[in-house]
Amino acid sequence: MDIVLASGNKGKLKEFKEYIDYNIIPFKELLGDIEIEENGNSFAQNALIKAREIYNRLDKKAIVISDDSGISIDALDGKPGIYSARFAGSNASDKDNLQKAIDELKRLQLDESKAHYSAAIAIVSPLGEYVVHGWMYGKVISTPRGDNGFGYDPIFIPEGFDKTLGELNSDVKKEISHRAKALKLAQPIIKMLLKANNDKR
Repeated sequence: MDIVLASGNKGKLKEFKEYIDYNIIPFKELLGDIEIEENGNSFAQNALIKAREIYNRLDKKAIVISDDSGISIDALDGKPGIYSARFAGSNASDKDNLQKAIDELKRLQLDESKAHYSAAIAIVSPLGEYVVHGWMYGKVISTPRGDNGFGYDPIFIPEGFDKTLGELNSDVKKEISHRAKALKLAQPIIKMLLKANNDKR
């Protein structure tokens, strides 16, 4: 049974392949370009919306995995949260969103704030739906540092570190990231689903 990723993001595909020990096919190879409206109220809901859409378009004959993730900043009442990818507007770039977060901190005359990243991974299959979560806690600062990463990485310092995610090397980030933690929990579920499918044959 195919394992299909409900994302066209190449970086995300690479990260999923590093943690899931099975061949993963990006949905675009099977279905072409599809725009999916993420109108849920949580990371889990948005991840499920994407996975269900692709699963249904594949006639319910695959294991589809999807994720939704973002950053929540305490001083901004948990924003941007599920709107992390469009904090500065619907067509905002990573740079725009980062600058918006910095501007909001400065507006409050803050140099830093507690914050955390969240990742929800949804798995939709003929044998049911599953959602797992991963979190990474730390703080954000108002002065970006480092360029090894994307999104809000240059202003986020994980707990136990004095460098931002933009300054830390990729190997360290893989071990502590919210998505890595969620993917480790997703792995045994996918293994179980594949085994159950093979046993039915």
